[in-house]
Amino acid sequence: MIELAAPLALLLLPLPLLVMWLAPAHKRQMPALRLPFFQRYVAAAGVTPAAGAQVVPRTRLQWLLGALCWALLVLALARPEQVSAPIHWQTSARDLILAVDISGSMDENDFAASEEDTLQRLAGVKQVIAEFLDGREGERMALIVFGSQAFVQSPLTEDLDTLQALLARTEVGMAGPHTALGDAIGLAIRQFDASEVEQRLLILLSDGADTGSRMSPINAAEIAADRRVRIVTIAIGDPDGSGENRVDTATLKTIASTTGGAEFLATDQAALKHVYDQIDELAPRKVSDHSYRERRSLAVWPMGLVFLLVALAWAWRNLGLRRRPAA
Repeated sequence: MIELAAPLALLLLPLPLLVMWLAPAHKRQMPALRLPFFQRYVAAAGVTPAAGAQVVPRTRLQWLLGALCWALLVLALARPEQVSAPIHWQTSARDLILAVDISGSMDENDFAASEEDTLQRLAGVKQVIAEFLDGREGERMALIVFGSQAFVQSPLTEDLDTLQALLARTEVGMAGPHTALGDAIGLAIRQFDASEVEQRLLILLSDGADTGSRMSPINAAEIAADRRVRIVTIAIGDPDGSGENRVDTATLKTIASTTGGAEFLATDQAALKHVYDQIDELAPRKVSDHSYRERRSLAVWPMGLVFLLVALAWAWRNLGLRRRPAA
């Protein structure tokens, strides 16, 4: 399909006619012979004298060539383009960040993989997250790990294979032994600052109470709510535990409610899988449709044809003059 990128340029087509109507024709001075008794010669010849200049007449071929060249130039100014069939694709309109607790308490081997087997908490969480990532194709995700400090393991990306590889290499204690919930939320907010999508979801997995954040988790949640970040909190540990191993479910619930999210308790792999199934129901994934048409300019063709016509006319005129016999 061919389209004109600047169709208004076609309004220039009648411009030569307008110039001919409003502007006088160009006159060329002609050589003349001065004669005495000029009036007698004119009377004897029976002619009427005229001015010593005249408009050079043009042949029909010259008029046709000029009109054709002007039309081709205007067509080139209209920028004709060859447009391909539309190419459609979809992208996710949601950015999602996983914030995973890797403090010392995640080394406990009490995470139920089945009725008989138990796993290290972090190992069990990584298995379920890997399955969750397998169904996120086309979605932008990021990974934050936190202990005594929070770190960006992977920024927002659609390369989920690399994100999975980075998650697989994450070990307990890499970020320190304590739990900094507030810092993890603050770091996620900074990652979302580079996002232009409307739906921003943070999934926060932790098995302990906040013990080392520079900003309290509640204040961080209030800032997240102002930035339109929704937080889903998932408690991994034992709410009835003691010390840093006790999950502060009250704080996690407040974080979630402040941002319009939800709070879940996952004591085993089956429960954690069920939580991930509920996340899409809580915050349905939005999809943006995109289309693209490849455009190739065709303006070079009318411009080239004008050059060819002018060159042929010049060659024909000069060759014709050379072949004309001398008087």
